[in-house]
Amino acid sequence: MRWAYSRLCRKAWLRNMDPYVLKTLNSERIARRAAAVVTDLNDGRHRLVREGDPVAGELGDAIANAFRTGKSSAVNVTGREFFINVHLPQPRLVIIGAVHISQALAPMARIAGFPVRIIDPRTAFATAERFPDVELAAEWPEEVLSSAPLDSYTALAALTHDPKIDDFPIKAALDSGCFYVGALGSRKTHAKRVERLQAMGVSDEQISRIDAPIGLDIGASNPAEIAVAILGKLIHAYRSRGNSKQSGAPD
Repeated sequence: MRWAYSRLCRKAWLRNMDPYVLKTLNSERIARRAAAVVTDLNDGRHRLVREGDPVAGELGDAIANAFRTGKSSAVNVTGREFFINVHLPQPRLVIIGAVHISQALAPMARIAGFPVRIIDPRTAFATAERFPDVELAAEWPEEVLSSAPLDSYTALAALTHDPKIDDFPIKAALDSGCFYVGALGSRKTHAKRVERLQAMGVSDEQISRIDAPIGLDIGASNPAEIAVAILGKLIHAYRSRGNSKQSGAPD
């Protein structure tokens, strides 16, 4: 019954959509920004809410939950029926480094529903033979990200171990609010990375968002196991967006 009710709500939403709201929604979707159309089923009025817009009370809680889960639904708030139709950009993964871990991580991420792009200026590594059916950019990250910027629905995994390649995209990911930023390397390696990022103007708060050493602490020792650890941490970060406990490993 609930599913049938949602289908009816969706049909009514499409049939009676305010043209201005629809135009604004399309603009948000093109820009890869999350938005929800909230329809008051009592009077048919629509409003567009962007992720992060303040909405008070129970309705605000319901909208926040819709953004977090990506699920549209009808809700009852203080005796009024609303339909929340949420539109989220597809989450994606950008991998810096066409390395062995990337060869395992890319197909795993695709199976989990994350389109993958790999960036590595080292043309001997970034080859179609090593990464079949993967979007590859054998260019410097600065060049690629200037035309295809990161956003809050993108995860970034920096895996080259080379500061000349990794540092810029890590800073770009932090500045753009990527939902996950992970970097390969030991604690000693990361400490040196932190010094370089601080010199680039990255704040301590931003640095605290870097998952390093990268991935869940599962004792991974080979590329495939490390890829599993990274993907697990990435999924947790995505599914816990908007929660105060979104950093760190799952409980």
